[in-house]
Parts: sequence; C-alpha cells; structure tokens
Amino acid sequence: MLLLLLLSRTVIAQAQPDTASVSKPRLIAAGATFAVGYTAVLVSLNNSWYTGERTDFHFFNDAREWRNVDKAGHFWGAFQQSRAGIDMLRWAGVPEQKAILLGGLTGILLQTPIELFDGYQPQYGASVSDLIANTAGAAAVVGQQLAWHEIRLMPKFSFHKTRFAEARPNTLGSNFQEQLLKDYNGQTYWISADIGAFIKAESKYPKWLNFAVGYGAEELVYNHTPANEAAGFYAHRQYYLSPDLNLMHFKGRSKALNTVLYILSIIKIPAPALEYNKIDGLKLHPLYF
Repeated sequence: MLLLLLLSRTVIAQAQPDTASVSKPRLIAAGATFAVGYTAVLVSLNNSWYTGERTDFHFFNDAREWRNVDKAGHFWGAFQQSRAGIDMLRWAGVPEQKAILLGGLTGILLQTPIELFDGYQPQYGASVSDLIANTAGAAAVVGQQLAWHEIRLMPKFSFHKTRFAEARPNTLGSNFQEQLLKDYNGQTYWISADIGAFIKAESKYPKWLNFAVGYGAEELVYNHTPANEAAGFYAHRQYYLSPDLNLMHFKGRSKALNTVLYILSIIKIPAPALEYNKIDGLKLHPLYF
C-alpha cells in the first residue's frame, strides 16, 4: 500500500491533473509500480506469513471473532488502497469517472489474494465477512469520489502497545512490528469527518479541525469467548470521540511535504479522546494513541 501512496502523491502535489488525454508514460509507470509492489507483497506473504501446513481450499466463518476489529482493518486497508489507486489513475490522466471506477477496484484486487492464501490454512480459512469488509471499504471511497470528487469521511488508524500481547505473543505478536499487525487490543479504527467540507466556504470554522469517531476492543487474547473468559479475560468493545487534524488542509507547493501529508492522512493523530465501554462506562483520555 505504501508504494501506491507514494506514487499517487503526485496528484496531490499538482492543483489539477490534465484529464484531456491519458499520459502513456505515466500510465505505464503506475502499472509497473503496481505490478512490482503487488508481486512483492504476494511473494513476501507466501514465504513468511503462510509457511506452515496447508489444506484444501475452504471457507471459515469468523464473523463473530475478535469483536470485528479485524473487519474494521480490512475496511480501512481496502479504502486506502482504492483511494491511492484512483489518485494514480488521475495522475496518469485517465478521465475522472473511469479513474474512480477502475481505481476503486484496487483495494479488492489487493485484498482478495490474502483470502485465497487464508483458504488453504488448516486453523482457519477464507472469510466471506472479510471479503464483504474489503468490498465495503472500496465502495466507500468510490461513493465519496462520485458524490464529492474528494474524501470527506476518512478512515484512519491508530495503535498503542498493550499488556495483552504478552499473554499470547505467538498470536498477538512478540515485538512492536508484529503487534502492530496482530494485537487487536491496541488497534483503533476511526472515521474522521472533514467538517469544513460540509459547511459554507465563507464560514469561520477552522478547516483544519476534524472530528473522529473510533472503534476498538480490549481483552482480546483468544478469539473464542469461552477460552478467553477461562483465561480471565473479558472482551469488550470500545467507542471513541476525538478531535482530529485535517492534514490535507496544509498541502502547498512542496511536493515532499504533500507526500508526507498524503501518507500520514491515513493515521489518526494522537489527541484527547472520550471513550465509552460497558465495563468502565465513560472515561477521558488526555492523550489517546
């Protein structure tokens, strides 16, 4: 996904790409970058993540596991990949509607092979609910682009280390890099609303100020509730409300700065947050990561 974000930065650095004609060199560059990155990701997954025993392809129903934090991750990933795919095609001069519809498939194309790999794993399998989340993420960016030609509701991600990974490091990760991907207790997924885009242009509302609603869960050590509770953990959902920065508001003439802002726009900036969960009720975090 980082390759897609880096290449698609160019459309952000320029005021408006020329969509009158397709630039073949740019289209080839975009296609080549996509193909190389796509192949590298698949080979890496096959050689590092999926190294154990394999079975015949099968499906597995995980719709009730991990309090659906993993589904939020699929939505976020597919959204950002499709967002980058659309911007890449715009940069190449593909007409607007074609760029949106074709680029919007990027998230589905990138995420679906993961389900194919999962389908051969004996402990689990391909997930229909994951495929639905991937499709929903891609559809969400396409819908916004068709309606507004911009992103006003941005899915974002934040992460903090938790004590729960230590209880099951083989599953939740033994170091920061692994925990970033595997420890659902530390993952929070947000929808950051660009309030300024919904109000009149002459309003004095600060256009850089967004508000975000977040979702996460905690005490997720085992995916099955009986095993989790037997170990003394009580999984529960968490809901958040927090101010956020609209980083794309600060874009300017510097391509380097615009690249950094474009990439960082997928991450929720640490800020105060109000949390609700059924165990603690309401609680205020002076600074939530």
